[in-house]
Amino acid sequence: MGTACSVVLAEAAHRTVSLWVRNSEYAGQINNERENKRLLPGVRLADSVNVTSDIEDAVRDTELLVLAIPTAYLRNALSQHAAVLDSGCSVVSVIKGIENDTLLRPSEIIREFMPNSEVVALGGPSHAEEFARRLPASVVAAGENSAANEQVQSAFTTDRFRVYTNSDIIGVELGGALKNVIAIAAGICDGLGYGDNSKSALMTRGQVEMTRFGLAQGAEAATFSGLAGMGDLITTCISPYGRNRRVGERLGRGESLDEILESTIAVAEGVTTARSVFELAQQNDIDMPITSEVYKVLFEDKLPEEATNSLMLRPPRDE
Repeated sequence: MGTACSVVLAEAAHRTVSLWVRNSEYAGQINNERENKRLLPGVRLADSVNVTSDIEDAVRDTELLVLAIPTAYLRNALSQHAAVLDSGCSVVSVIKGIENDTLLRPSEIIREFMPNSEVVALGGPSHAEEFARRLPASVVAAGENSAANEQVQSAFTTDRFRVYTNSDIIGVELGGALKNVIAIAAGICDGLGYGDNSKSALMTRGQVEMTRFGLAQGAEAATFSGLAGMGDLITTCISPYGRNRRVGERLGRGESLDEILESTIAVAEGVTTARSVFELAQQNDIDMPITSEVYKVLFEDKLPEEATNSLMLRPPRDE
């Protein structure tokens, strides 16, 4: 995602875009070959994108900082580099998860280490593999500061990447986190061969869960009917690029979670997020049946077929 964002920002006529890569050898390879062959093969980086492993060089004179670090690693990364990063510029988070233990959203973690910066969450149906290749996409930039939202909107907008603004950063972040959990369930449906009817029903009821959870956390219901809610949910549940859907599909086919994670290059945020959402739901007495079953499949060795039965045999009720 970080590489894809650098592609869009370079296209949007920025003077210089820097892409920070931790590993110096890999940074040099990307810089020389103008391609991130491991994570985004086939997409050429513009000459104006500077790839570096020197974080001070990467953020020097920065007007806009984009963070694409998975939630599980965000705190550690910021604790090491906050002094360099917290320059007061606007920060764009494209991170979709909820931290284990603290149960904080990405923007809340960022604010701990970067109190001088405005944080904007960029979310919506936006697989890097597609929008980096200039396939049309629309997303939403959400934050508490309207000027920062508009700055991000202007920075990212191209003729193939449309950005809306929204003041509900809680809803946009929770939509991005929760849809990954539902996508694991959708993948389980695919792995078990349950067909379109069951997957459609699961996605629909999944959005209800997302909205219910979001309202309990102070989000706005309308956000979950928009790009960061329903839009991102649809994409993640049906796309072959969806890492979380693939995790679920492999679980449905009988593979263990350990086997799946060991063979996965990119992080599937829904796995760790399921633990956080389950814990928050338990603490706040929020009814989350799909999330609860995903949690039990992931962490309590419940069989996917048994989880399906648990959902289908719940007491009848009004929609």
